[in-house]
Amino acid sequence: MQAGKGGVASLFAVFAPAVFVLAVFVPSAAASEDWPFHGRDASEQRHSPLTQIDRENVSALGPAWAYRTGSKRGLEATPIVVDGVLYATSTWSVVFALDAKTGAQKWRYDPEVPRSKGRDACCDVVNRGVAVHAGKVYVGALDGRLIALDAATGKPVWTVQTTDPDRMYTITGAPRVVKGKVLIGNGGADMGVRGYFSAYDAETGALAWRFYTVPGSKDGPHEHAELEDAAKTWSRNSLWEIGLGGTAWDAMAYDPALDLLYVGTGNSSVYDRERRSPGGGDNLFLASILALRPETGELVWHYQTVPAEQWDYTATQHMILAELEIGGRQRSVLMQAPKNGFFYVLDRATGELLSAEKYVTVSWATHVDMRTGRPVERPEASWSGGSARVAPAVVGGHNWYPMSFHPGTGLVYVPATEQGYLYNAAADFTFRRGAFNTGEDIPATMRFIEGMEAARELPCKAAQLLAWDPVAGRESWSVVLPTTVPGGILSTAGGLVFQGNASGAFVAYDASNGKTLWEADLGIGIMAPPISYAIDGEQYVAVLAGLGGSLGNHSVTHRVVNDGRLVAFKLGGRAVLPAVEALPDQTVQVPEPGVPDTVVDRGRELYGAWCFNCHGVGAVGSRMLPDLRYSSAETHASWNDIVLGGTRIGQGMASYADALSPADAQAIRAYVLRRAHAGPSLAGQAMAWAAKQGFCVPTSWVVD
Repeated sequence: MQAGKGGVASLFAVFAPAVFVLAVFVPSAAASEDWPFHGRDASEQRHSPLTQIDRENVSALGPAWAYRTGSKRGLEATPIVVDGVLYATSTWSVVFALDAKTGAQKWRYDPEVPRSKGRDACCDVVNRGVAVHAGKVYVGALDGRLIALDAATGKPVWTVQTTDPDRMYTITGAPRVVKGKVLIGNGGADMGVRGYFSAYDAETGALAWRFYTVPGSKDGPHEHAELEDAAKTWSRNSLWEIGLGGTAWDAMAYDPALDLLYVGTGNSSVYDRERRSPGGGDNLFLASILALRPETGELVWHYQTVPAEQWDYTATQHMILAELEIGGRQRSVLMQAPKNGFFYVLDRATGELLSAEKYVTVSWATHVDMRTGRPVERPEASWSGGSARVAPAVVGGHNWYPMSFHPGTGLVYVPATEQGYLYNAAADFTFRRGAFNTGEDIPATMRFIEGMEAARELPCKAAQLLAWDPVAGRESWSVVLPTTVPGGILSTAGGLVFQGNASGAFVAYDASNGKTLWEADLGIGIMAPPISYAIDGEQYVAVLAGLGGSLGNHSVTHRVVNDGRLVAFKLGGRAVLPAVEALPDQTVQVPEPGVPDTVVDRGRELYGAWCFNCHGVGAVGSRMLPDLRYSSAETHASWNDIVLGGTRIGQGMASYADALSPADAQAIRAYVLRRAHAGPSLAGQAMAWAAKQGFCVPTSWVVD
């Protein structure tokens, strides 16, 4: 078992912040025209072999059909196409099946997730898709259920609760099926849970095995042998009751030749390493890549990207398996560009580190020591008991947005971001159910944001489409995007790279040099990764449009109604896209109440604990969810009924009566109105200036 180690980062920035199914894929003529798995095949390369649409004719691409999802929040799913049927998910874990040629709906299934569950979701009520296997469609619901549906009818076949409903677990990831077992992880580390992932029998839903990513105690008893070694890397005084994190909420891949399942694990809970595990060690298996036997869950090797993780630097980002010639030798590799800003190439049989190079600005570590596999941290990036400005930000140099590998060019196309973040350690920390339990002083960071006075405080640059040479370990070319939200990537054998972005543009680039060859304006921002498939001799490219998630709800101001849709394109397509409705201008509706500053300060503390994740840092909302500064007089009159009484739970606004008193709710209202009546600050002016200079400025920092 090999244990390479990882690192962390330093600067400033924006607030960011699963289920898995994969059968052994044997390519066939029919399969080459489908998109049967999350990454098209087990290697997760997200590369289509179809060539009908190419550099020469992509300009003739037009809409073939469009399907309105009925959602108004973030859409992140990868559609699956099998035998002419397209399966995808919308928000709140809703599943739908369409005729992939016409877009006509075949069926739709709503798992009826309780809307109060949205309170436990760190990063919106999103879902990244389904898995299709042996006549069944598998989906992980936000409330922790794994559900098997009949692929022909959409009717449930079996359901299993994979998480403790009383803890803040969620599922947003797409399932995979490996060797007749459905693999599913979960999220919730920011809220305070213990990470694990599980394998269920694909036919019956019976639990086959479960792998915990962190120990439950120092001395055990431990659920499996790997935890005995992991426990040695935690102090006896670790915050065991918090769960410690390490959730496996997204990335998986499978190598049928080696019979190895690869799983990425997530961040710590709490972030502050000295508060989480005083005097502890590497805190395995946080922020790690695990290689396991899919039939038993036995660990074969692991590589930890960030030992003693403390910056929310997950290793849950997309992993790609490929064959590369390195040093004159053909190597079977695993590639990952995790949040921490280093692009890793590992031997996927042994876990040997082959390279680790910075693909974005990194300030938490100087480099990765190739002898030990460990990052060399910069002391000033540690913020335990203090504060630090660190890069990448908590949203990472690369987040959940899938990348793609093109075997023809040998390049990996990464949806990357350049941002920093200010970490402030909380003077005291108490676990609070339903709140962010990261160990940060969020209100202190909010005060910093509210008081910024110079553009030099804004190191944020635009998101980019980055073409990375994994053999040379350097950038080949890049395209700066117009917003902070980069969409997922598709590459094709036609020499193309497709990507959407938050401005609503869906773009085809030349895979060799990044030149824009075609662009369509969908009107609605795009985060989800495109796919390509063929039916009756025609190639299609399809993508979901709908902003949300962490960046889509914090770094973008929505200008139109976020009316989600799935759009398919083909050569000569002439379908009419759904109209886009502009959002009206907003004005402050209610005067500021005459309350003491102490009440406003109390409101800031409470807002930072319970409200910012949905309604924006510093009470500056994106308008995907309500910007509370512009709430109506009616809303203000019903404030406590909404916040405590749950009168808007149908819209996803849960009751906080278990956490807030009536006076607390009114203090939050006072803070929101103080922010609403704040004039254009120097910070706002600085950001406007920075935007004109080409900086990507997180809207959630702007003080209107």
